[in-house]
Formats: sequence, structure tokens, C-alpha cells
Amino acid sequence: QRAPDDSRRIYRWRKGTTYVATAVLTVGMISIWLSEAGGLGTFLGLLTAGVAIALKDPLVGLAGWAFILWRRPFSTGDRVSIRHHTGDVIDQRVFQFTLLEVGTVTGAGQSTGRIIHVPNGWVFTDSVLNHTGAFAYVWREVACVVTFESDWRAAKAMLEEVAQETAGHLSEDAERTLRRAAREYFIFYSKLTPVVYTTVVGEGVQLTLRYLVEPRRVRGSEQDVWEAILDRLAVRDDVDLAYPTTRTYRNELEGKPGTGGPPQGPDAR
Repeated sequence: QRAPDDSRRIYRWRKGTTYVATAVLTVGMISIWLSEAGGLGTFLGLLTAGVAIALKDPLVGLAGWAFILWRRPFSTGDRVSIRHHTGDVIDQRVFQFTLLEVGTVTGAGQSTGRIIHVPNGWVFTDSVLNHTGAFAYVWREVACVVTFESDWRAAKAMLEEVAQETAGHLSEDAERTLRRAAREYFIFYSKLTPVVYTTVVGEGVQLTLRYLVEPRRVRGSEQDVWEAILDRLAVRDDVDLAYPTTRTYRNELEGKPGTGGPPQGPDAR
């Protein structure tokens, strides 16, 4: 304390005296326990229980490591999600595994460059989502909304054509991958080819393109799909994209005759 400016030396002395005092106290307590407990077996039992409680998390991590090696819920190179983390597994160790984080504000699944160290014990308490495991594809959906006045059947045929061009070639490889995965898991899909579903939303007719894609190509494939759609829409005059708008509708002028609209046929004026 006579050299207040030498804070590094003071810190080392303080830590050193703390360690020495703790060691002396531990030796003294052990001698007391041995004399009072009546034997080495009782002492070892108490010591083992104390160590198990104090080292609970490392022991759980060690058990998690053994579980990962045995059951293989994922391996190095797989893309997994656990809790709120998603990333590619780049390292596996005794107490933790390491992820290269992926995920952007748009949810496109691209790398952030950050490293995440995850305790192995999490595999016992949390669900592990493997994006590139036995079945190395994920289903992706792209929703395209066209106006009610558009030729929605032509728009649907256009999306089916786009789907075949951008993702149709994956169906055969996905089928082979699925057959391999079915040997270990009960995985069954009746249809692996791209499909377009039709529904109605507030702005118009929604056409949802559903197709298979490799997890690491989600953003690129969606870009290819949208660029192909926009190119085709640019040369069509019977299909328009819908967006939230406000319009005034007069049933007596625009409605069907049976609902109070204007009369049609030879009697119409």
C-alpha cells in the first residue's frame, strides 16, 4: 500500500494472499471433517456430493457432448437453430459447440460473421432444429398478390412456369435424399415438385408458390423467383400486382343484376 501508483503489483499481492488463505483454510477444514466424520469414506462421500453440485453445469455439458456423439442430432457443417440462435456448426468440443451465426433483419439466413459458443447441455433442455440434416432441403413459400381485375388463371400459370425454371430441377435430387432419410426417420411427402396455391386476401387474389430449396440458397432463390415474375409482368397487360388501396364501389353501377346491379341483356337500357 506504500506504492499506491503500482496498482498492478497490489492486485497480484491481493490475489496471491487470497489463494494462500483459501488453501490453508481448506486444509484445516479437511482435518476437522476427517476427525469428526469418523472415516475417509464419509469424507469422500461429502466431497463427491459437493463437487457434483458445484460442477453441475460442466457435468451436464460433458453428458451433452456424449449425447451429441452418440445420437448425432447434428454434426460439423450442419446449420442448426437452438433457442434464439441460428448458425453453421464450425466446432464441437467437450463442453460446448460453436456456431457461425446466420440471420439478418430480413430473415434471409445470411452470415453475420459472429461466433456463438453454445453449452452442450442445451441439447437436453431445448429443441434443436437441424436445417441440413437427413433431408437437406426446406420448403420456401413466395406469395404474389394480383388484383381482382387481373386474369388470375394466367398469373397462376405464369408462376408455375417460373417455379419449374428456378426449382424444378431439385425435385429429383430431393426424392433421392428423401429415400435415404426415410431409412432413419418416418418422413413422407406425397409431392416434391413446386406447386402454386390460390387464396383470396383483402387486396386481391394471392398466389403462393411453394418449392424446395437448399437452406443456404434461400435468399438467392427468392431473388431469382421475383426477378422472373417481374420480368414476365412487365410484358403483360392483363395482370397487375395488388397493394393496399382505397376505392369507391357503387353496387347499382358495378354489381351483378341479381344483387341490385345494373340490368344486362336485351332489356338493359
